[in-house]
Amino acid sequence: MLKDLFSLAGRIALVTGGSRGIGKMIAAGLLAQDAAKVYITARKAGPCEATAQELSAQFAGECIALPIDISTLAGIDMLAAEIKKREPKLDILVNNAGAAWGADFDEFPESGWDKVMNLNLKTPFFLTKALAAPLRAAAIRERPAKVINIASIDGIFVNPLETYSYAASKAGLIHLTRRMAVKLIKDHVVVTAIAPGPFASDLNRAARDHEGEVARRVPAGRIGTDEDMAGAAIYLASRAGDYVVGTTLTVDGGVAFASAGIKGSGWDG
Repeated sequence: MLKDLFSLAGRIALVTGGSRGIGKMIAAGLLAQDAAKVYITARKAGPCEATAQELSAQFAGECIALPIDISTLAGIDMLAAEIKKREPKLDILVNNAGAAWGADFDEFPESGWDKVMNLNLKTPFFLTKALAAPLRAAAIRERPAKVINIASIDGIFVNPLETYSYAASKAGLIHLTRRMAVKLIKDHVVVTAIAPGPFASDLNRAARDHEGEVARRVPAGRIGTDEDMAGAAIYLASRAGDYVVGTTLTVDGGVAFASAGIKGSGWDG
């Protein structure tokens, strides 16, 4: 048992937003541990198909592109129908697709609120609901199915950037993870979350474009790597994480919990 603790041999997975960034890191990690098939979604067909071809060539398992916009219920239903048509069972669902919006408090638009809340919070709930049947079909006590929600440390601590809807959506997703876990564990479906810190991606351009500057603000002294994110996802998706239920795993080099905090002017008196 111990030698197969992190094995994903034969498992079928879906990673939303899997064409780049954290989603691609996770998809690669699942395939590296012998997942049989990893479906990835993205709005843009070209990058989605290119990533699927790249990962299929790199690993023994198959990476399959399903370029569908899941920011609406119609898109969610389309993706769920496609998965159900292809697979009777789904072992792993990674709700990674996300968006961010920054604007001054006094100017923050409703469009920036709705876009982010819909994709970051509404989509994970309704996609999991739409795929509940194949998840339950895959789940047994000895090998539960897994739902992994990708949150953020911005849902745990207060980022000084004015990304109000992003922070609210990620904090909501962390608590939604707990509530979904309570419901679905009865069906042997384990729901957890990962709260990433700074990883290089299109969503975190600061870490991508100014790695050295961002690294200086991380207690570990660096930004996250592909291996850091893949390792967290593999742990939660595999037998190793079967008894971890409702938890949010923080993968951030210490930003949220090992930082000294921000001094106020009164500290210097």
